[in-house]
Amino acid sequence: MGRMVALSILDLAPVPEGSDVSASLANTIDLARHAERLGYGRYWLAEHHNMPGIASAATSVVIGAVAAATSSIRVGAGGVMLPNHAPLVIAEQFGTLNALHPGRIDLGLGRAPGTDMATARALRRTLDSDVDRFPNDVMELMQWFEPADDGQRIRANPGEGQDVPIWILGSSTFGAQLAAHLGLPYAFASHFAPQEMHRALVVYRQAFRPSPRLGSPYVMLGFNVFAADTDAEAQTLFTSLQQAFVNLRSGRPGKLPPPVEGYEAALDPAARSMISQALACSAVGSPETVKARLEAFAAETGADELMVTSQIWDHAARVRSLEILARVAGQTA
Repeated sequence: MGRMVALSILDLAPVPEGSDVSASLANTIDLARHAERLGYGRYWLAEHHNMPGIASAATSVVIGAVAAATSSIRVGAGGVMLPNHAPLVIAEQFGTLNALHPGRIDLGLGRAPGTDMATARALRRTLDSDVDRFPNDVMELMQWFEPADDGQRIRANPGEGQDVPIWILGSSTFGAQLAAHLGLPYAFASHFAPQEMHRALVVYRQAFRPSPRLGSPYVMLGFNVFAADTDAEAQTLFTSLQQAFVNLRSGRPGKLPPPVEGYEAALDPAARSMISQALACSAVGSPETVKARLEAFAAETGADELMVTSQIWDHAARVRSLEILARVAGQTA
C-alpha cells in the first residue's frame, strides 16, 4: 500500500459542446456538493478569459456561489491572475468572501494573463501592470490583508485583518522561488505543464524561508484523473481533454468536445507527442489503475496534496470519476 495524499478539486467549469454557461455553472455547484460529501479538502476555480469552454472568468463570483452552496469544504481560486487586477480589488473581493464564509476561503495567485494578449489588454485597458511586477503585486496584496496602521488613508474594507491563506501558483521555477522567498504554499500546474515540475520542487523546498503564514514547505500538484469502471471506458472519457488540448494548441479553443473512441491513435505523431508530454501527470483507468498511478505519483513527488482536475464531457461520468477516486484514496467506504 503506497502513501495516500490529501486530495482537492480544481474545477475549470467546463462548458461541454451542446451545452451553455448556465448548465456549466449548475454542474459546478452540483460537483462541489459531491466533492464535499466525498471528503475532498478544497474546491478551487480558475480565472480564464475569452475561452468558450470555461465558465469561471468571474472567478470570485463563482467562488461565492460554490461557498454558499456548501458548508465545510474550503473554496478558492486556483488561481486569480493578479496582473489582470489591482491588488486592492482582489483584497476587497476575497475579504468579502472570507467575511461571508469565515475560514473557508483560499486565494491562489498566478502571473499569467489566463488569456491572449488582446483580451488581456481589454481586461486591463493598459498593460502597464505587467507580469514583471507580480512579486510586488503579491506583497502589496498581502499588505492589504494586514491590520491597518493608525492614520492609514486607504484600507481594504472588507479585507483588512482577514486571514485569507495565499498560495503562489506556477509552472516554472519563478513561482517556486517567489513562494519560497515569501514563505507561502506552492501549487504547480503539472496537470498541463509538467516539464519543470521536478526542478521547481527542488528550488522551492531548498530555498523555503519560514514565515508567519507557513513554517515549512507545502506543495500541491495539479493532476488529471479520469476514473471509470474499466480502463477502456476511462481512456475514452480522456479523449475529451486530449481533443481540447489539440484544439487549444492549434489556435482553435472551443467548448469541451464529446469523447471519440480511438482519438489518440488517429493523431499524427507530433500531436500525439505533444499531448503525451503535456498530460503526463494523469491517472486514467479503472479503480485499480487509478489507485496505482496515484500512489506512484505521490511517492515520486512527495506532494503534500494533489489538486485533481477532470475535464469530462458528461457530468454524471465526472461525478462518478470523483466517487471512484475518493473510494480508492480511502476517503469513502
